[in-house]
Parts: sequence; C-alpha cells; structure tokens
Amino acid sequence: MTNGSSPRMLVGLIGINIGQSLAPALHEDAFAAAGLTGHYHLMDAETPRERSLTDLLAAIRTAGFAGVNVTFPFKEAVIPLLDDVSAEAREIGAVNTVVFDARGRAIGHNTDRSGFRAAFVEAFGKDAARGKPVLLLGAGGAGRAVAFALKDLGAAPIRLYDRDRQKASSLAADLGAGACEVLDAPEPAAASAAGVVNATPIGMAGHEGLPMPPDVLRAGQFVADVIYTPLETEFVKAAKAKGARAMGGAGMCVHQAVDAFRHFTGRTPDIARLKHAFAQAAARRAR
Repeated sequence: MTNGSSPRMLVGLIGINIGQSLAPALHEDAFAAAGLTGHYHLMDAETPRERSLTDLLAAIRTAGFAGVNVTFPFKEAVIPLLDDVSAEAREIGAVNTVVFDARGRAIGHNTDRSGFRAAFVEAFGKDAARGKPVLLLGAGGAGRAVAFALKDLGAAPIRLYDRDRQKASSLAADLGAGACEVLDAPEPAAASAAGVVNATPIGMAGHEGLPMPPDVLRAGQFVADVIYTPLETEFVKAAKAKGARAMGGAGMCVHQAVDAFRHFTGRTPDIARLKHAFAQAAARRAR
C-alpha cells in the first residue's frame, strides 16, 4: 500500500501471552528511521478471544500484511502452513519470521539463531563456549534455534534437557552425531558445564518459576536466558547472585529484530538506534 510517495507496510507478531512484547516499539522505530510508514500489530491467539494459527495466517493474508513474526508456541507448528521455508529455518526446524512475497506466497525464515549468536558474542565473547560443554534447557522452537547457534559458537558437547524427551532426541539427531547429549535431568550436568542457557518459557511473565534449581550454578559460568519479559528473570538474578556472568533476552530480541526487519523491508536498521529504542520501550513498560 502507498500513501503518496511513502510506502506503507503492515507487519506483526503471532503468539500467546504477547501483550508486553516490545517488538512494536522496535519495528515502528525502524520504520521511522527508514522513512517508511509502517505499523506492527500484536495478534494474541488467546486474547481477546481464542483463534487458531490457521485462522490468524488467513486473516493477515487477507489484510495485506508484508509479514509477521511468530513466537511461542507456534514456531514449529507454523511450518506446514507455509508455502516455502528457507534452508536455514528448515535445518533448525523452527520459523519465527514469515514474509509474503510478490506472489502472495508465505516464506518462513529464522532470525532467532543469528539473534542469539550475536547477543552471546556481545555479552560473553566469541570463544566463551568454544570446545566447552554447555547445558541447554528446552528443545522447542526457541531451543532449536539456540542449539544451532551454540553449535555455530563451537559448544562441544551441547547437553540438552527437555521434559519431552522425544523432542530433545529429535533435536539431537538434527544437530548431528556427537554434537549433543540428551539428559534425563539437567542438574548433574550443571557443575561441569561452561554455561547454561534457558530456552524454555519458564520464568516469563505468565509462566513464573525456575527452569532448574539455581543452587547448581556456580561462579565463573555464563548463564543466558532467551526471555526478556521480564528483563531479568529470577533465573538470571539467581545466576548473578552465584557470581555467574548472566544475560537476559534483550540482546537476542534486538538482534533478531534487525534480521526480521531486513526480511520484511529489505532495509537493515541501525543496531545502536534499535538498542536505544528497546531501552526506552522497556523503561516505559516498567512504569
């Protein structure tokens, strides 16, 4: 759609419990910086009424969306509903960004992998996991992307725990022989791990709790959480109290948004400006 000479774009987010998402602030700031007129719309599958993923995708096609982000719990479920999936997203087995091409075909991408990888390097350095065992909690959509990012970062082995052992085993097989060990419980592996990553929704607003007992964490480890609502989960706070280096999900959120915006618009937003927009939006949300 156009308004005079200014292109207009409609994008958004599909998920559950997304009312506190900061994605609208990030993308609308990026639209403004790029000289585009755009709107980022939140579509919660449970609020204000329950809607299926199929119905939501059909609605955004009809409304003329340029694309959407996809979050918990739909990153894997969305794949069979798409017309095509990028090679990287197919390898990961999860999609968090869908773009509608000129023919109206829905194409799936994954920016969580690159987003986590970039945030990890900023927080801990590019060699923090290289050649070292890392404990990963969660084998769902986010966990799959994080696992491949940890593989990119040289983690060896990735020790994986998910309450659904079948999901964990499937991810381990996709990562390749020798890359991943599936655990019956996470605690025994924690002490010898260079770091721990929480890629479950446990600790997010609406999913309170801890993904594992924090007393098994130790000083000198890195601890990462993909959650940014709240900015510091109880797990991150507990890790810091133990003397671990810890990061929440803010960095991953910003970096994956950079890549998603590029998929939506063909423009690459300025990362420093986007970090500033995130910080301002987070402060407003806290108030």
